[in-house]
Parts: sequence; structure tokens; C-alpha cells
Amino acid sequence: MHIGNLQVNNPIFLGPMAGVTDWAFRTICAEHGANVTVTEMVSSRALVYKDQKSAKLLRKNPGSLCGAQIFGNDPAIMAEAAVLALEISGCDFLDINMGCPMPKIANSGDGCGLMRTPELARQILSAVKQAVNVPVTVKCRLGWDKGSINVLDFTKRMEDNGADLVAVHGRTRAMLYSGVADWDTITKVKKNLSIPVIANGDIIDGETAVKCLKRTGADGVMIGRASFGDPWVFTEVKAALEGQPAPERLPLKDRIAVAVRQFELSEQDHGEHIACLEARKHFAWYLRGVRNASFYKNQISSMNTMADIYRIAKEIVRDLQ
Repeated sequence: MHIGNLQVNNPIFLGPMAGVTDWAFRTICAEHGANVTVTEMVSSRALVYKDQKSAKLLRKNPGSLCGAQIFGNDPAIMAEAAVLALEISGCDFLDINMGCPMPKIANSGDGCGLMRTPELARQILSAVKQAVNVPVTVKCRLGWDKGSINVLDFTKRMEDNGADLVAVHGRTRAMLYSGVADWDTITKVKKNLSIPVIANGDIIDGETAVKCLKRTGADGVMIGRASFGDPWVFTEVKAALEGQPAPERLPLKDRIAVAVRQFELSEQDHGEHIACLEARKHFAWYLRGVRNASFYKNQISSMNTMADIYRIAKEIVRDLQ
């Protein structure tokens, strides 16, 4: 599969997720089989107005193809922001967020709000394509709600105006993350387009990845929430797509070692204070399914230093192995 002129040997994508897919987490996922990663979404206006906090989100991770994702609803500002995002990050491609369902984004006409204004979405894509010389991809949903599912027409417009790939989450904006992803509509999108289509939604392991690709005919899969605290999901999916058995689950001490490495990378990127705040949610995710972990989850919720992280990690391995 190709994204424009970029070759992807194993099209397993880590979905961009605000507040989760920072440089540290993307790096860990890439090490475990996520062959394409995308930054957290960054406001086009914030980039144009030189907001340093937003620019910092665009750090390119090693180990995978990496896209810079921007959002907005003004074609000229989006084009300028696309150029800036690539200058700042050196990323391999530019991704336009047309799928975020969060009310403060979508209700402002950004993210999935653009699915209500397909002509404006077309203008944005066209402006961005003219501004940059890397592949441009689009992430969208099925539509605003079940009464306005327009993904077939919408993605065709994207293809006709230069999109190199579309990733489709099989839910509407109104569904947020509830209900069941509609893979059958993704199948129709794939049949309607000649550019690569990436399926997103309810892909949680190797078995569901294989089922999704068989059902939809999509060119690859995008994994989002299933990766929380579980970068090994990409290893499992890669094995499944190659017809190999699922790898054995790593012992807890090895999983905790990966978690600690992520937090050390986060400290390099954000500094100790922010890294520890971020680690509170990620560390708890790494402990999902671990018996008798509630005591340590309570401790994790108040971590403030890397010393806290090292101490708790050591005690978890000692007590819960």
C-alpha cells in the first residue's frame, strides 16, 4: 500500500487521539508494530498565531511513518498551518482532521463539523494540497448523525480533490464512541474509491483486524482506544495479518518496564511535572486486567515525580507478579 509516494509494508495505523498520542506514546507504539502514526490534532489558528504549546505537539516520532494532523475551517489558514506543521515537524505526510466528534470542536465547524459543509471541506483540502509537497490524508466519520450519513459522497469529493488516503471511523459524530462501528458502510466507501481506505472502529486485537479487513476490503486498519496501555496490540495485529499465531502475553515485569520507558521518554519531551501528570492515566491503563491492582492505581493517581514512578513500578513487580 502507498500513501502518495510513501510505501507502507504493513498498514497498521495508530489513530491520532488528543491527550494520548504524544511523542512518547507514539514512539512506544511504533516500536511494537504501529507502522504509521499521526500526531495529536493541532489547531491551525494556533499554529499560524505561533502558539508554542501547539507546535510542540508536532514532534515526529522515530520508527514509523508519521503524519502531522491539523484541524480548522478556514482554507487559507489551514494551508498556512499545513506548511508550518511540516516545517516544525518534518513529518512524512499531512493529515486533516474531519472526524473529531467532540462538541467544542465539531460544533464550531471543525473536525466532524466539516462533514456538514462538504464544499468547505473540499476547499480546505484543495488549499492544503496546493500548499504542501507531501501526501495529504483525511480522517472522517460516517456523517453527523444517522439521518445525515454522507461519507460516500464526502470521501469521493476528497479523492477528486487530491486526498492520497482516507481513514474512516465507522461511527457518526452523534455516536461518539458508543454503539457498534458500521464496517459495512466502510465497505461501500472502499468500493467507491481508488485511493487507499483505512478502516477504524472496534478493531481491538488480531482477530477483529482480520475480520475487518475481510469484511471491508480496506487497505489497512487504524487502532485507537484498544492501544491504551497496550502497545502490544500492534504486535498481535501484525502477526494476525501475516497468518501467524498471537504472541504470548509478556510477563507483568516486562510490561511495566515498557510503561516506565514511555514515562522516561515523556519526561524528555515534557519535563518531569507534565510527564508525571500524563503518566497517571497511562500507568493505570497499563494495569487494566491486572488482579489486585486497585491499591497501586490509587497511588498512581497522585504521582508527582519520576521517583514516585520508579518506586510504584518496583512495588507492582514485587507484589503483583
